[in-house]
Order: sequence, then structure tokens, then C-alpha cells
Amino acid sequence: MAAGTLQVTSALERLDLLADPVAAAVRELGDERVGATEIDPELADTAAFCEHYASPLELSANCVIVAGKRAGEVRYAACVVLATTRADVNGVVKRRLDVRKASFAPMDDAVRLTGMEYGGITPFGLPPEWPVLVDPAVVAAPAVVVGSGLRRSKIITPGEVLAGLATAEVLDGLGR
Repeated sequence: MAAGTLQVTSALERLDLLADPVAAAVRELGDERVGATEIDPELADTAAFCEHYASPLELSANCVIVAGKRAGEVRYAACVVLATTRADVNGVVKRRLDVRKASFAPMDDAVRLTGMEYGGITPFGLPPEWPVLVDPAVVAAPAVVVGSGLRRSKIITPGEVLAGLATAEVLDGLGR
């Protein structure tokens, strides 16, 4: 259902559809439930993707990179929330990072630090020191669409797979 009209293949069989760090993470995970599908890169943004491919917005998850500073040190986190919600950056995320102020990381920094394309950033394959903060509604979803690290494809995976990533933390109230 999450994939709408798209045909999904095991991501392990289509590593060519994933950015390099994402492919490495998916290969290491080895979970056949993680699927990949090719899309028109012009339709990578959530609203356009969901409309064109008949994918329900409530089964799409956005992954945003947040940054905050503490004692001169920049702290990053990835936040994964359903597309029907927004990440509580200045509440839940700020407290988790233990910073005075948190905001979305600048696009250039997010792209450079993740090795992924803007509009395709995903919780798979992120720097190992970054927490991946996941909203419980994402975890409860039978399947969600997330980025693949590239604008030309998407990953479809059960939400529980995201909660099982090595640095994942499920945070109540993350998505508002």
C-alpha cells in the first residue's frame, strides 16, 4: 500500500538504486523486507511523490537532519516522522541533543555529511555517531516510504525496521 502504483524489489537486489552509504547499510542489515523502487527524480519531494504514485501521505516518512550546538560542539541527529506531522525540533529534539537551540541543518552540511542527495536523505547509512530519532507512529506503520539517499528512488520498509537501526531511539512526541 505504501508504494502506491510502484513495483518494489528487494533493496538487496537493487543496491544500484541507493546512495553508497545507504547501500552499505542495507547490505549490512541484510533484511529482505527493505525494498527499493525507481522514481522520477522530479517527483522525489513527498507531496509530489504521494500524489503521482498514489502513495498515502500517512505512509510516507520524512527524515530531516537537525543540528544544535553545546560548548562549541555541533551535535547532529536525524529525525524520522510521518509526512502528516512535523518534528518537534525545539522541544523533544532540543532536549535529546542537550542544546540550547536546535534547527534544521543547512542543506549543504546535510548533503556533505551524509553523502546523500538533498530530498533523498534517509535514516539508513547515516554517520554512526548521530542518533536516529524515530516517532512511534513511524514504528507502528506496516510499511513506510523513505528516501534512498538519491532523488531517483525510494525505500519502502516496515516501520519496525527503522526502530531497529543501530543508533535508533523511539521518542514519544517527536512528531507533532
